[in-house]
Amino acid sequence: MSEREPRLVVVGENVMDLLPTEHGRDVVRAVPGGGPANTAVAAARLGTPTRLLARIGSDGFGERIRERLLAEGLDPAGLVAAEEPSSLAMATLATDGSARYDFRMDDAADWRWRPGELPDRLPPGAGALHAASVALFREPGASRIGELLERERARGGVTLTLDPNIRPDVIGDAQAVRELAPRYAALAHVVKASDEDLAFLHPGLSPERAAREVAALGPELVVVTLGGRGALAVCDAGQVEVRAPKVRVADTVGAGDSFMGALLHWLDRADLLGGDPAGRLAGLTVDRVRELLVFASRAAAVTVTREGADPPTGGELASALSEP
Repeated sequence: MSEREPRLVVVGENVMDLLPTEHGRDVVRAVPGGGPANTAVAAARLGTPTRLLARIGSDGFGERIRERLLAEGLDPAGLVAAEEPSSLAMATLATDGSARYDFRMDDAADWRWRPGELPDRLPPGAGALHAASVALFREPGASRIGELLERERARGGVTLTLDPNIRPDVIGDAQAVRELAPRYAALAHVVKASDEDLAFLHPGLSPERAAREVAALGPELVVVTLGGRGALAVCDAGQVEVRAPKVRVADTVGAGDSFMGALLHWLDRADLLGGDPAGRLAGLTVDRVRELLVFASRAAAVTVTREGADPPTGGELASALSEP
């Protein structure tokens, strides 16, 4: 574990991914994953001291999940030993490497936050609180995470970042989610979403138009990943787009999470996370936002060349960025 005070606090789920193997669809391997956990690992591998707030299941999968988080150097202070089982996701890969998931999440530990389990205060050195994915929308835990975000927004001491990472099959009533997501976005200073997320939340709008709709709710920076096409961002300085690096894709598992972890690492390295969040982000220029998008896109590109959610280390990403 890193002895440094956490700079990043992530709240959300772990999921045990059941991934196909070369032996066929009936033989799978179990790999710890989950969007928020993957993002925490991605940031930690790049060198950002990170704490994950998560409930860890009581089964053998939970033991493997905890082992992964500790092996990656995450601060264990936010890990809660829960009585409930772990979440599971069966991944099916298309010929282009894109992943589809079938989830088993009813009664899982991740959504069962109890009074007193989430911290009253974040670590004093924390610059950002990041919330993401299914845990934002599944009750009873979603309400407690919402209260955490509202409290920290009122305190104003950290940058709030958000990644809805919509999973339509497991987040409940679609209309309820479409009503809740804007309330979360209005609390956040930075929102990252995929084009698929925005198509769900803002049906009929282009990614560019949907990003501007989200920005109008208050975030200083809205970033949209576009899969193999690249990424775009909307901020006060304008709109920025970058193309995705051309790589050989093994699968897309964890690509968006690696992007998010790299984005947070870049913002922290640039001293853009912490107190007076809006003021810190107000000075972002088009050139700086483009640099951010290139950095995060390259992290995602490294990840898709490898099987499963396997984000790059700082050295690996530096090497990738030096390539033409």
